[in-house]
Formats: sequence, C-alpha cells, structure tokens
Amino acid sequence: MGRSLCYVHHMNLKAIIHEAEEGGYWAEVPALPGCVTQGETMQEVTANLRQAVEGWLSVETPEGALAQSDRVIELAL
Repeated sequence: MGRSLCYVHHMNLKAIIHEAEEGGYWAEVPALPGCVTQGETMQEVTANLRQAVEGWLSVETPEGALAQSDRVIELAL
C-alpha cells in the first residue's frame, strides 16, 4: 500500500505597512528590495502584499547575469 506525502513549505517575511499621505496604505518588504505595493484598505494592501511577494520571488534570473560556473537552485522555505 503506497503512501502519499504532502509537504507544505512556509516562508515568513516581515512587511512594513505605512499610512499613505493621500489616503490608504502602502507596504514594503525590507528583505526583498523593491517589493512594494499599496491598497485603499488594510485588507487590500495585505492581499496585494501576497501578490507582490509571489511576483518578486518568481522573477527569473537573466542568463547574462550568470557565469559559466554559477549554479541556480530553488529553495522551498
């Protein structure tokens, strides 16, 4: 009888949510340079943060930035 194993990987990142001068909120993830977003409500900025982080993490490394001896690996945290 075979067993199916399911692994769930989690990554915890800290985000800073700021009140925007014009209303609403903007947020940044200091560990991910350039990962910023905004939203009119806390719920919206939080949802947008998830999308921003997922987008930031999914960006591919340009092949020109790699040396022949470099290795690309993916980590699930």
